[in-house]
Amino acid sequence: MKLGLLLCAFGAATAVAQIENEFLKVERADGRFTITDKSTGRIVIADGELADAAHTEIVAPSRLPFVLFKRILREPGDYNRVPLLSATVAVPGPLSTIGTGGLLAPEKNPGSYAWLAVANPPTRNGIVAAWLTHDRGSGVVFSPVTNGQVRVAAQVDYGRLRVKPGGAVETETFALGYFADARLGLEAYADAVARHYHVKLPPPPAGFCTWYTEKHSKACDETNLMVLARYAAKELKPFGFEFIQIDDHWQAGISKNGPKREFLRANPNGPYPNGMKATADNLKSLGLTPGLWFMPFAGTYYDPFFAPHQDWFYKGADGKPFEVRWGGTCLDMSVPGAREYLRTLVRRLAHEWGYKLFKMDGLWTGTGTRLMYVNNGYKWDEMGEAAPADPDKTQIECYRDGLKLIREVAGPDLFLLGCCVSQNMRSFGGAFGLLDAMRIGPDTGAGHIGAPHASRNYFLNGRVWWNDPDCVSVRAKTPLDQARVNASFTAITGNLFYNSDWIPDLPAERLDILKRCIPAHGLSARPVDYFENDPARIWHLSTPHRDLVAFFNWGKTPANIVCPLEKLGLRTDAEYVAFDFWKNQFLPTLRGELSATLPPGSCRVLTLRPVAEHPQLISTSRHITQGLLEVLEETWDAAARTLRGRSRVVANDPYELRVVVPVGERSWRAVRAECGISLDTPTGHSTETVPTLTQDGPNIRLAFTNAVGGEVKWQIKFEPGPVTTAATGGEETPSLKN
Repeated sequence: MKLGLLLCAFGAATAVAQIENEFLKVERADGRFTITDKSTGRIVIADGELADAAHTEIVAPSRLPFVLFKRILREPGDYNRVPLLSATVAVPGPLSTIGTGGLLAPEKNPGSYAWLAVANPPTRNGIVAAWLTHDRGSGVVFSPVTNGQVRVAAQVDYGRLRVKPGGAVETETFALGYFADARLGLEAYADAVARHYHVKLPPPPAGFCTWYTEKHSKACDETNLMVLARYAAKELKPFGFEFIQIDDHWQAGISKNGPKREFLRANPNGPYPNGMKATADNLKSLGLTPGLWFMPFAGTYYDPFFAPHQDWFYKGADGKPFEVRWGGTCLDMSVPGAREYLRTLVRRLAHEWGYKLFKMDGLWTGTGTRLMYVNNGYKWDEMGEAAPADPDKTQIECYRDGLKLIREVAGPDLFLLGCCVSQNMRSFGGAFGLLDAMRIGPDTGAGHIGAPHASRNYFLNGRVWWNDPDCVSVRAKTPLDQARVNASFTAITGNLFYNSDWIPDLPAERLDILKRCIPAHGLSARPVDYFENDPARIWHLSTPHRDLVAFFNWGKTPANIVCPLEKLGLRTDAEYVAFDFWKNQFLPTLRGELSATLPPGSCRVLTLRPVAEHPQLISTSRHITQGLLEVLEETWDAAARTLRGRSRVVANDPYELRVVVPVGERSWRAVRAECGISLDTPTGHSTETVPTLTQDGPNIRLAFTNAVGGEVKWQIKFEPGPVTTAATGGEETPSLKN
């Protein structure tokens, strides 16, 4: 990241200084500052006050739409809560705030960990105030209201940060920026975090967790796990299912406070009597990735295994090992013995037993703080009451050191899933750049998907890590609409997708929901009503060929959801064709807005394309993204009057292409379809498949099933002819207005 000019307050206090980049201009005088948006010339941050004007650096990096602040601590001593700045948000109101605690009025927001946006909901104009780094401290942002004006205040909590006599310590770096659309500001912030920490994410896998299942829950057992694994490998692996993760209760040890924590061996009288390696090998033989739950930073001081190692733990004010509710005794990563224990543990799980996905629970114990479950907005947790053995290390630094050690020993290809920030949000920013995925909310209990936390933290997904909203429940006892909501939200947003139902017992309709929602699309979906509803009810995924819009009713009563097309960035003067995925229906052409009345706990997933003069693909049956995942090519050949394309299909899975033509005298009639599959076989044969082609007014369906799977070439031949609206009337949905 290339930094711009540096503005320091080491000169005369009365001097007026100014720096700027392409986006913002900062003016500073007498220890105060203002920020002006250069595109409009308007002051957007006013009456800024620095907590320590004489020792605060301000930079305006080029190509970064933020101003960065950092305080230099020079007075010797131990620091805990360190204020940085406070400033007025000079954006026309009314203003709302959204942060880790949700969408709240500024005066009701208790504070947000790591980031906060303050915006005017109708226009989305607003500021993003966020901590770019969390190397040694836990950044917090507040939104106090003073004399009717909303301010932002930045503070970083350290527990104990030591500044030695004659020394100096830099605080974490804070970013402040203005955006015409504050959603884009949050995305820019996440991008900046990713660049700073050199984040390179693997594709998010889809899979299964044993914890919530109706049968054989918690850790399952070595016999029944393979029953499920064989069924999942047969039914779901061809669709993108990859891993099976064993949860709590496989391990040895004793505990009177939460889980047992002797993770170096399986419980000899537990569900895996032949050991954990045997089960990992069995899963790998099916082509599945074995995953395992454990708590990397938690021990039990009275467990016989840990009893000889009391020095491994954080110490409280009384000098005794620091114990927390459910999390047990917190391991201190500044202690060489504790680090060597963790090294041994990770080496065994990853390399001796062969597990390639870790679900690491109780991560907050690595920060030596108390359980705050459920922790979303800021709560004071007495940070600093426990102390690392090394007085030059902070608690966040120890936590990060532990995560770095896990990655170092596990290797770059092992998937690291953290769990969960709601136990104590100190584990949130402190994990930036060190995990592949993070559970960003509390347990859902195999009921509703964790949409509130995934919604408000959407911008981190696919940039800093993959958001984990907890398991996707589609079991028979879950209402069908809710099952579709759970799966659709996770799939549309591109969050980490895993199930925790007893898959062999799933009805065909519920199993099909999973098939249609995996694997992840890997793109960035954006909430449309982000500053108006928490969780957001309207989600938009834009691609070069079509737009996907999903409506969600999170409430317990019917909801009429209206979305002007301009809110999606679409033309208001154009007509669009649409298809409803779960209803399997073509919709009437629409203009201006989408409007749908949804029953409680239900969703609609639509694709949109502008009306065209020629045939065009609007949807497919393979995946909820309706062509985004598997359609490799789509071309209209005007001279040959042929729509051609290529799709990657699953063997023996009925596949349907949904095509629309314009209504009127100048339109098209489908007359013939062809499709075949090209295989990389020794003989180089091309296997043909017999399609079914139907047309009802402007709506065309091409369906086929291929026994082999792979890349299919398809084409539909047309001839000119008039087309009226659909004859059956079954394709129109009254609840969707033009």
